[in-house]
Amino acid sequence: MRDLIVEKKYDEKKLNIVLQDHFDGLTFPAFCKALRKKDIRVNEVRVSENVTVHTGDHIKIFLVDEDLYQNAKIEIIYDDDNICVVNKPNGIEVTGEHSLTTQLQNQFQNKAIAPCHRLDRNTSGLVLFAKNGVALSILLEKFKHHEIEKHYLATVYGIPKESQKTLTSYLFKDNKKSMVYISDAPKKGYVPIVTSYKIVKKNVQENTCVLDVTLHTGKTHQIRAHLAHIGFPIIGDRKIWE
Repeated sequence: MRDLIVEKKYDEKKLNIVLQDHFDGLTFPAFCKALRKKDIRVNEVRVSENVTVHTGDHIKIFLVDEDLYQNAKIEIIYDDDNICVVNKPNGIEVTGEHSLTTQLQNQFQNKAIAPCHRLDRNTSGLVLFAKNGVALSILLEKFKHHEIEKHYLATVYGIPKESQKTLTSYLFKDNKKSMVYISDAPKKGYVPIVTSYKIVKKNVQENTCVLDVTLHTGKTHQIRAHLAHIGFPIIGDRKIWE
């Protein structure tokens, strides 16, 4: 199952237009079949027609990834006998069934290929893979000791007064609600988090900017929640952080 929230640019557009823009492997016949089987919900209501949707509508589509995504070759940025670096597109998991990892294993005909770190499904960017067990062990150790840096680019609402800063707060993960909460003071059950940012580009007219973000700790939803906590939420992030 995949879900999405209708953006403003799709207001009063037909359902198939929204879905086919988001899922490059979804054909119109497959869309019509999903309607007949009532495998699509809009605002939790099963639909059997190509309805018009509106900004903020919540769409769920109950199809397997093979019907939603093209199994195109992954863009390889660097490759040698031990590692490869690939450009992960938005909308695909790093691990799991029909994931970036399984596609690479098939592409290289090498079941030993494994990721050294992960990105969220809706995040695009470079992912480092090891092509054998020895390389994986070495690289995981280097990530553990911060010998390899990871940088994230995030476009946010607002422009911080300070061009760069290291933030320290405390995070609590509520597994039942699939939410995280941020506090500036220590609390029971909260763990310390440290996030640094540096302004890369400003758009004063639209009151947005691009931040280069570095994680000094790696907790669930840390970047999204920490930036929202200080008043600069990532554009397109649909979660409400507290």
